[in-house]
Amino acid sequence: MKKILIACLALTCYIVSYSQLSTPPFGGNKKATVGERIGITDVTIHYDRPGVKGREGKIWGQLVQKGFTDQGFGTSKAAPWRAGANENTTIEFSTPVNIEGQALPAGKYGFFIAYDPDECTVIFSKNATSWGSFYYDQKEDALRVKVKPQPLDKSVEWLTYEFVDETNNGATVALVWEKLKIPFKVETDYNNLQLESFRRELRSEKAFNPGWQSFDQAAQFCLQNNVNIEEGMQWADNAINLPFIGQKNFVTLSTKASFLKKLGKDAEADALMKEALPMGTVNELHNYARQLLQQKKSKEAFEVFKVNYDKNPNEFTTQVGMARGYSAMGDYKKALGFAQKALPKAPDNANKMNVEKMITTLQGGKDIN
Repeated sequence: MKKILIACLALTCYIVSYSQLSTPPFGGNKKATVGERIGITDVTIHYDRPGVKGREGKIWGQLVQKGFTDQGFGTSKAAPWRAGANENTTIEFSTPVNIEGQALPAGKYGFFIAYDPDECTVIFSKNATSWGSFYYDQKEDALRVKVKPQPLDKSVEWLTYEFVDETNNGATVALVWEKLKIPFKVETDYNNLQLESFRRELRSEKAFNPGWQSFDQAAQFCLQNNVNIEEGMQWADNAINLPFIGQKNFVTLSTKASFLKKLGKDAEADALMKEALPMGTVNELHNYARQLLQQKKSKEAFEVFKVNYDKNPNEFTTQVGMARGYSAMGDYKKALGFAQKALPKAPDNANKMNVEKMITTLQGGKDIN
């Protein structure tokens, strides 16, 4: 009985000594996660945030030692900085990316920095599960790049990762702490990644729900980015004709017409738009006419504004459209009449102010477009 009691007490002491309760990170640091979507690529960083805590001027080159060092623990004799505090800083990419122009596969990486005041070495390690950099091994490097650190005017108390200069194709990721920024550029092959995603999704349930809209969306992407025109044309055709999915409406017909125009088949495109116009809603026709105005096709735009007005003569939008159409044709007197007619129908103050501005412009003998 005594032996059993002693064994139970020993087990209890072991549990009390080694159980982990929820507490803030060691050393008063802050745990953080930051991420952004670049195009369709998700970038996620997990890190612990040390504070300056009165150590201004003693961070870089002292607390964060220069280059690779022997930290006196673990297996690494030439360890970089962990780029944060406590366990590994990690960075994850959902698709392949380029870092400062060099390719890096999709995946989760341990993130390290070998600091130098002139040129830092940024390291992406295949080992993303270790504590700090005590067990860093150069053989596990997936990529190393050199970047220039940048001085800051104001001190940043808590180490932070931020995303700046963002586009669909890339962004700059920057570690910011005390009075220093260490940036590196992340780029993606956005167009091809997006097209690959469309091809996968158009074979999934997304091809059926919402249906023609999915094929039209993929086709519109090709038009707007001037890529993959042949396949985009097929997607546009599928949006119209694919069994159980396709639908002939203003949107699908005008999308296909845009491809035909791009391919120099103007007569076919015009015939398709003639078929599409009666199917358009007030806003669809108005927006299409506005697009024609932007393309300096005043006569064609006027004809669309007129079709819209004849179908819906008492609408604010169609009356404004006629004002724009006549103005584009140089007939400011008739344009003014339609603008004045539209003014009492303005649905809100912003539209009212916009029409009032049109009226003033037309009274001054100037085009409102």
